[in-house]
Amino acid sequence: MQPKTKLLNAAVIVAALGYFVDIYDLILFSIVRVPSLKSLGLSADELTNTGILLLDMQMLGMLIGGILWGVMGDKRGRLSVLFGSIFLYSAANIANGFIHSIPAYATWRFIAGIGLAGELGAGITLVAEILPKEKRGIGTMIVAVVGLTGAVVAGFMADIFDWRTCYFIGGGLGMLLLALRIGVNESGMFKHAKKTESSRGEFLALFTNSKRLIRYLRCIFIGLTTWYVIGILVSFSPEFAKALGVVGEVKAGTSVMFAYTGIVFGDLVSGALSQVLKSRIKVMFIFLVLSIIAVITYLTANDVSALTLYFMCGFLGFASGFWIIFVTIAAEQFGTNIRATVTTTVPNFVRGALIPLTFAFQYFKGQTDIITSAVIVGIVTLSIAIFALYGLKETFHEDLDYNEEM
Repeated sequence: MQPKTKLLNAAVIVAALGYFVDIYDLILFSIVRVPSLKSLGLSADELTNTGILLLDMQMLGMLIGGILWGVMGDKRGRLSVLFGSIFLYSAANIANGFIHSIPAYATWRFIAGIGLAGELGAGITLVAEILPKEKRGIGTMIVAVVGLTGAVVAGFMADIFDWRTCYFIGGGLGMLLLALRIGVNESGMFKHAKKTESSRGEFLALFTNSKRLIRYLRCIFIGLTTWYVIGILVSFSPEFAKALGVVGEVKAGTSVMFAYTGIVFGDLVSGALSQVLKSRIKVMFIFLVLSIIAVITYLTANDVSALTLYFMCGFLGFASGFWIIFVTIAAEQFGTNIRATVTTTVPNFVRGALIPLTFAFQYFKGQTDIITSAVIVGIVTLSIAIFALYGLKETFHEDLDYNEEM
């Protein structure tokens, strides 16, 4: 079977735009957390504690959605997941604009999380399967760079519009994208796998073989640092700024915008570097080392200005700019009959890992202080990621047209 060779085909464009809306919605809550909760009558410590609760509800939805969409992607096809997930998180986004209570907020963040769980995995799987191995890294890089700018746009929108309007904009963009979906074709590899007798989308099969399970867990663990950085260090930058004695007001929305600007450049550099080095693993290692440097710099930034801390958030983002490389590695590690399941569940389990990470962060913060807590969680997270990466095979030159033996 000869894969398509045109780089900027409809699938790459739709996957990139879908990821743009996905990231816009995913990050929007972190940006509007404080103003939205204040408008609902919360203040002081309630802003942090309720914010973590709502973020955990979103991540719980992504954990559940990751499994549901992943299995569906291998059984029903990549396109059904791509468009189904876009519809669900767009509808939830619009509903978020109408909420007037914390329970309603939590419910719709949970539903949005389910929807957000499917787009990236389906998009990356589709792009990886329709492009030849020499170009799939470039294709996934395009998806990343276009998609991650959604966080930057979310930051700008939050500065211009009311938080409810920002949610309406995100939902409207997703619905508009669905109207432009004509012309996207299903993966030829999926069509071929569908004709074989191999089992497809068997999530439990990931746990019935020890070698396959270890490979799967390694794919998850190498990405943990991204949500430690974004979900804790950047999202709660106002609290860190206070503890570090930062001069001037630090806004979470601005920190997120700087971080995601850094991530865009990081993904661009990591994607290009992987093409030059012809290696995903080497690039991941380089960026994990950069992450260690960035975290140390951030957590020791005593008495700096607010602008300096924002730039440090940008550096944190740049060092974490390996998200799409990490998801591509997951896609390349497994056969066609279970690829969508893996590629969809892996990033969502990483996002969902923010729940135990924030729990540990809150626990240690109660025992020590916010800086020490972040150091402890960071050491554990980065150590796990480096250890997990060490055992993964290089996948840059892998031919993906094969089925996993069950």
